[in-house]
Amino acid sequence: MQEIFVGVDVAKDWLDIHHPGRGARRIENTPRAVRAFARSSARQGDWIIFEASGGYDRLLREALEVSAVRFTRVNPRQARDFARAMGVIGKTDRVDARMLSELGARLQPAQTLPLAASRRALQAQATRRRQRVEMRKQESTRLQQTADTEARADIRSLVAVLDRRIAKLEARIATLVAADAELAALDRRLQTVPGVGPIVSVTLIAELPELGQLDRRRIAALAGLAPIARDSGKRAGRRRIGGGRPIVRTMLYIAALHASRRCHTFRAFRGRLENSGKPVKAAITATARKLLTVLNAMLAAGADFRHEA
Repeated sequence: MQEIFVGVDVAKDWLDIHHPGRGARRIENTPRAVRAFARSSARQGDWIIFEASGGYDRLLREALEVSAVRFTRVNPRQARDFARAMGVIGKTDRVDARMLSELGARLQPAQTLPLAASRRALQAQATRRRQRVEMRKQESTRLQQTADTEARADIRSLVAVLDRRIAKLEARIATLVAADAELAALDRRLQTVPGVGPIVSVTLIAELPELGQLDRRRIAALAGLAPIARDSGKRAGRRRIGGGRPIVRTMLYIAALHASRRCHTFRAFRGRLENSGKPVKAAITATARKLLTVLNAMLAAGADFRHEA
């Protein structure tokens, strides 16, 4: 039986839908309309393709999960690159929906796994913590940029408020993890690895649920740590990383920096790269990829990290 891939372009107020057999239509991006679409898709066995859209796709994703509809949530850049490769230069909501349907039919991307309620709650709190930390960073920068006494006092008071809010969010995150046996076990296991603390662990649990379920190349690509070849003819271009999930990549980079200072395994790996002429940042990035490979293998095997003698 041939799969039917339905493309959905998500906007704030509506969804543009393209069915390969029935053409295009538009519905409102409201709970009632989206749930009706999900139920209809479940009856027909359709596979839905849509882009990650900064939160506007939340209603659609939750409705599809409730109705047990298969779907793939694709990276917007991947979708746009596919459209260009197909010779489609113009961009409208209807065109985007048609291209997403075509992307599904031609590439048959992997299904996006439904996110458990506990992970979704953890993801929301972790996201809010990152936002608060970024606000604190901005205010701390402003503190360094002004000499005005009243302005500095105001900034310090706001930073103190943010410190308390961040601590409250971290306590809430710890409560969410402790309340779920699966999350608590994952968190404990991840933190057996040097460099992986509570925040890195929570980020991986919330933002990379595929960890331990894919091979090392695919998980590296998801995290944006896979080296991308840029060769042409006799020229061997410099490999660079890109794409993937920036939040996960950033956290793994920080974890790799600490791991390469605290653990012989990662310190020796980074040292070999730097001694061979690799720039420091490139060596830490490669260490982050090795760290991810280790974490992925650990969860796949159900084992804790073992320090080398």
